[in-house]
Parts: sequence; structure tokens; C-alpha cells
Amino acid sequence: MTTRLLIYGATGYTGKLIAARAKEAGLDFAIAGRDAGKVAALAQELGVPFHIFGVDAAAGLRAGLNGFTAVLNCAGPFARTAQPIMEACIDAGVHYLDITAEYKVYALAESLAPRAAAAEVMLLPGVGWDVVPSDCLALYVSGKVDQPQRLRMALQVAGAVSRGSATSVAEIRGVGLLVRSEGVIVPIQDAQPAPFDFGEGPVDAYPLSFGDLVTAWKSTGIPNIDMFVHMKGTAPSTDVATMPDGPSIEERASHGASVVAEVTGIDGAVFRARIDTVNGYSYTPLAAIEAARRVLDGAQRPGFETPATLFGVAFAESIAGTSVTDL
Repeated sequence: MTTRLLIYGATGYTGKLIAARAKEAGLDFAIAGRDAGKVAALAQELGVPFHIFGVDAAAGLRAGLNGFTAVLNCAGPFARTAQPIMEACIDAGVHYLDITAEYKVYALAESLAPRAAAAEVMLLPGVGWDVVPSDCLALYVSGKVDQPQRLRMALQVAGAVSRGSATSVAEIRGVGLLVRSEGVIVPIQDAQPAPFDFGEGPVDAYPLSFGDLVTAWKSTGIPNIDMFVHMKGTAPSTDVATMPDGPSIEERASHGASVVAEVTGIDGAVFRARIDTVNGYSYTPLAAIEAARRVLDGAQRPGFETPATLFGVAFAESIAGTSVTDL
């Protein structure tokens, strides 16, 4: 098997940014997707090989992955694409990465971990803005108190979102409101907003069931986890079809992103920290391709992994423009 990366879903808004970053970084990669015209045009522009296949036919999907070391899935909604690609990766002996924030995908990876480990395949979802910064921040704050018992995290998103992200938000909302309570995922009916300070004073953040309910648990072992989000500016349109592909270069440059984490120890001690990054759509290509590069270079552990468990607490800060502040 050659040491090569396959970027699936490379013609979407974020997929294009990731493919361009892979080219810039000198990775040996190919692109793939369902739309022959779009995939071929992008492949010609980048000067890389391409493959055309969907995720609905298991045999064709497995054949499409053959010969690669890892696949980076950029095709949302991931609730539809992650399972068939993970299954094919396990069958084909190919490591799986993606850039989703959708809770269902992480629960799926967790459930498939024994099969993946037996096949010596790694499942590493979440190598983009969520969950790389939040996962590393969770691991960081977990070491600041004695026997951490509760973790509350809030993501702040500013500026426009892509159509793909808007679709993923719908998927996240579709699972209902969940928390991790005493190590178990449970639904809640009366979740309330909570104040978090992202650097400009406290603002209300609203409960949302991100994949961190799975990743932060795996990375830290903290039994009680609550997730929140604060949309700074205009909320995503509900009419995805009329949205632009995603924010412009200028819009991305104008809006950074942040995560705040609050951890409580067994003695009641509380510690808070914030991680600030460049815009999520600028961060994701950098983090995803750096993660892929490390995996291709041998950073591989069969089963289900998170960015923090695999690469360490400092991985998020290895991406330019990232800083952690103790609050």
C-alpha cells in the first residue's frame, strides 16, 4: 500500500479549502466524490488524481478506497456519509478521518471501535475546528483540578457559515438536547442558556449536542459534560438552498473563533480557560491536513481516537494563530 491520502467530498466549500491546503503542504493525495464533472475539474486544477464513486454502493466504495492509507471525509451531512465510509475503511484497512461536529458520527465511531481495532484501522473523526480546539482545551483544563467531575464547554462561532455547516447544525439539533451525566449520555428537557465570557464580557450560550459529549469523555474521563454554543452575529439561515457556499476570504479574516471550558474538581475547585483561533473555516484546512500528515507519517492507533488522545494536548496550538488563556 502506498502512503497516500484520499480526500472525499473535495468539491464542497470546505473540501476545496482542504484540498488546496493538501497541495500547498506537498501531500501525496487524490480527490474523490460523486459529481464527475466537478471532481475532474478540481483534479485538473490541482494536478492530482481523482476517483468517482458514491457512498451508497458498498462494493464500489470499498474499491474506491483501495490503495490508500487514509481517507479524509469532507462530505456532509456526515450522518449520511460517515457510516458507509467507516464500514468500508474497516473492510479495506484504511484509516478514517473527518471534519464533522455531528454527535451521531462520534457515537458511531465509539460503537465501531472494537471492529476497527481488530482490523488495525483508526477512526479519527473531528480533525477540523470542532473538535480539535475544544478537545485539546478539555484535556488541558482537566489537568488543572483534582479528580475533575464536571466539564462545561461553549463554542463561539462568528460570521457567516457554509451550506454544509448549516446542514450539519440541523443534524445536531435533530438528535435533541443531550448531556453526559455520570458517564452516560442522557436526554434533557429543561436545558437553559448559561453565561460564558469569550473575552468581551459574559454572553448567553445555548445548549447543543456536539460531538464533544463523546470526545471530551474519551479524552478526559470527566463523567459530567454539558455543551453550549454562542452564535455571534447572524444565525444561519434556515433556507440552506439560498445560502452562499461559504464565507469569503475577507469574512474569514474578520472573524476568529473561541471555545471556553470550565472544569470542576471533586473538592469544588473551578478552573476556566479559553482557546482562541482563526476563523473555523481557515483553521479546519490547517488542522485537518496537519492531522492527515501525522497519520501518514505513522501516528496511528487502531480503534477510536480523538485529536487530543492521539496527538496530545498541544496539537490545537500547533496551528498558527491559536492561543490558550487561563481565565
